[in-house]
Amino acid sequence: MLKQALAQNGLIAILRGIRPDEAEAVGQALYQAGFRVIEVPLNSPEPYTSIRTLRDSLPADCLIGAGTVLLPEQVEQVKVAGGQVIVMPHSDAKVLRAAKAAGLFLSPGVATPTEAFAALAEGADVLKLFPAEQMGPAVIKAWLAVLPAGTLLLPVGGITPDNMQVFIDAGAKGFGLGSGLFKPGMTVDQVASRAQAYVAAWKALS
Repeated sequence: MLKQALAQNGLIAILRGIRPDEAEAVGQALYQAGFRVIEVPLNSPEPYTSIRTLRDSLPADCLIGAGTVLLPEQVEQVKVAGGQVIVMPHSDAKVLRAAKAAGLFLSPGVATPTEAFAALAEGADVLKLFPAEQMGPAVIKAWLAVLPAGTLLLPVGGITPDNMQVFIDAGAKGFGLGSGLFKPGMTVDQVASRAQAYVAAWKALS
């Protein structure tokens, strides 16, 4: 289902710092713009409450996940809150195994081919290339030449509507969008405007 959602729209919204009282309105704005995967990093205020709010308020075809998942015990808390996707900045096998055992989708962060192959062996659904600013499109092209056919590699970090083209040309099938899309203190209208700009760029390029 994660790959299906990303096939509809390859953009993942990363709502780092969002508060529970903002979650429903921001989630609705993102959904209306076309986003189908929304992630609440666990270093946000009351993240599990925001995850539950998003899950309860958005249609079933929008997957809700948690980001910055660092510990196996957090996986179960995410599941209880209604989260469906575990997103990590790293590729800790203990967390990967906990996520697969819980029946959740999994997007670990990888920065080397060794990490990428190991994450896929543990059942990763998609790979988060992090940080994308450091890695660049050439890395994507090189990795995809050796990774299993069909591997989804999603750059995260520093992605703007203007620099997506070079990553897509290299083989990227989607992106994780953080502060370029949402920052604490932004209004819902500001988030909606940025979301629409990203989706327009994605549709024009993909």
